[in-house]
Amino acid sequence: MGSLLKDLSILKKFLYINLIVFIVIGILTIVYLQTSQPNLIKKKTSNHIKVIDNTIEHLKRLEIEFNENDIRKFLFSTRFLFQSLDRVIFIDKKFNIIADTDTLDLDPRSFLGRIDVIEFDNLVEENKKKNKNQKKKNKKVLILKDIAIDYSSSRNFGKPFTFTQEFYDQFVLNTIKNVIINDSNVGFLVVAENANDIKAAIDERKNFIIRTAILVTIVIFVFSFVLNRYFLKPIKNLVDYTKIIKEKSDKKTNIQNLKKRNDELGILSSSLDDMTHELQNRANNAENFSTDLVHEIRNPLASLKSASEIISETEDKKQRDRLVSILSHDVERIERLITDYSQMLKDEVAISKEQMKKIDLKIIASSVVDDFNNIYLSKRGIKILLNTDNKINKYEIIGIENRIEQILANLLENSISFSENDKKIIVKLFKNKTKQVVLNVIDEGSGFKEKDTKKIFKRFYSNRPGKFGEHSGLGLNIVKNLIDLHGGIINAGNNLNGKGAKIEIIFPRT
Repeated sequence: MGSLLKDLSILKKFLYINLIVFIVIGILTIVYLQTSQPNLIKKKTSNHIKVIDNTIEHLKRLEIEFNENDIRKFLFSTRFLFQSLDRVIFIDKKFNIIADTDTLDLDPRSFLGRIDVIEFDNLVEENKKKNKNQKKKNKKVLILKDIAIDYSSSRNFGKPFTFTQEFYDQFVLNTIKNVIINDSNVGFLVVAENANDIKAAIDERKNFIIRTAILVTIVIFVFSFVLNRYFLKPIKNLVDYTKIIKEKSDKKTNIQNLKKRNDELGILSSSLDDMTHELQNRANNAENFSTDLVHEIRNPLASLKSASEIISETEDKKQRDRLVSILSHDVERIERLITDYSQMLKDEVAISKEQMKKIDLKIIASSVVDDFNNIYLSKRGIKILLNTDNKINKYEIIGIENRIEQILANLLENSISFSENDKKIIVKLFKNKTKQVVLNVIDEGSGFKEKDTKKIFKRFYSNRPGKFGEHSGLGLNIVKNLIDLHGGIINAGNNLNGKGAKIEIIFPRT
């Protein structure tokens, strides 16, 4: 069963499981109906047994002979015994019916508590005439005789035995028992009662169960339709969407319609579509990056090749030194490219695993500024100043601490590399009118020559050939990517006095 369900769709699994549950409930229902009818019959049977036992006691006490005349007289004289019954039949030991309250056609008044005086002989005579015609028509009599014959040879002989008969719209409950007088079996006594109430009760339960089963079936099919239309079909469309993306097919998808839903499937569709586009962008970026990296490495490699070919043929010391310098410069360039590229790949992997939290930008900036001052103040006389508003104690943002450190470090390295010795670099922290935290890095270098300063954030971009070996062209691109990750905005420009560059980062409000 497990392997069968494994290969089915969700809808088929749902229907299959419901079918099994339905079958189990059906079996239990059938068992219930089969047990409920005997319980209902048992109550009536106990009353039949009492009547039979009382009748036999009266026969013994009154010393009634078990023949047609005596039993008939007995029926008229003891009518009170059978007031609650529809029919009482006496069968002799030769299986002949000697008396039957149904065929006697007794006056209904004879079974009432109060009766008028009826001339007994005339009543008996009239009943004899009617009895002849009734016997011909009543097929029930033959069935009762057959039952008596079977009962006499069965293991139930000597004990009350109950059986049922159905005639058209009647459900008759019969109880038979042999009559023993003076230690001799003289015949059989059958008590019959119309038990339509039992049949009606059983039929009512059957009808209720059938109606319930039909209702449950309708509910299951309606639920299956809703499940398939509004849940399973959209899920299948999502699966098809992933297959189309995987196979890079040109087939159209209805992912946009699914994204319009206001439920969890709409959210899932949006998330899946966004994730797919993000992965595609990353794949495209990786492909473009690899292409750009190959292009960037190809130039210094060509220079290396030319310099290596010339250096082996020249004998001029100055020229050889110049060629060696070119070789060293190109090797440094390639090394920087490979190192920064490797770091970018590591950062992308690490960023996907890191979680953002609330951090104080002032503490991070102070730590990074101190580290850079320890290195460059004594080495080149470059001093980095941190300016903050004393009225503001905390500059809280939502971010990744080590990535914020990386952003500031890259910006400072970039400013230092284009600053002369004994210059100042200012790191400024403040909050703008909309309460957003703003970080500025301002240097006294040559500034930007580009009219469109957005170019500087592109990969491998550099317009400073004098610093070609010191930069891979990836530093500001890494900063831009990290700022985008934090939902911030980065702008670049020159100082108002035209001296030096200014990088501004605006972080979103917490």
